[in-house]
Amino acid sequence: MMLYPAMSKLNEHVPNRYLLVNVVARRARQLSLLAERNGERMTAKPVTLAIDEVAEGKVDVSAIDTGISAKSLVQ
Repeated sequence: MMLYPAMSKLNEHVPNRYLLVNVVARRARQLSLLAERNGERMTAKPVTLAIDEVAEGKVDVSAIDTGISAKSLVQ
């Protein structure tokens, strides 16, 4: 089974698979909420659109905080 876009293409923009999952999920939620607010009908599934945006380099992941602080581990 061939997947499009290829994982190597996605990893050019998001180097970590786990981060990729989070980025796509967040962007898909954003797209879904925007369509709902504007009363638009989506032509494709939000996850598909989000993956395509990542593959095209339209999503900037440099601003996402990927660090884990000691405070978040101790509760």
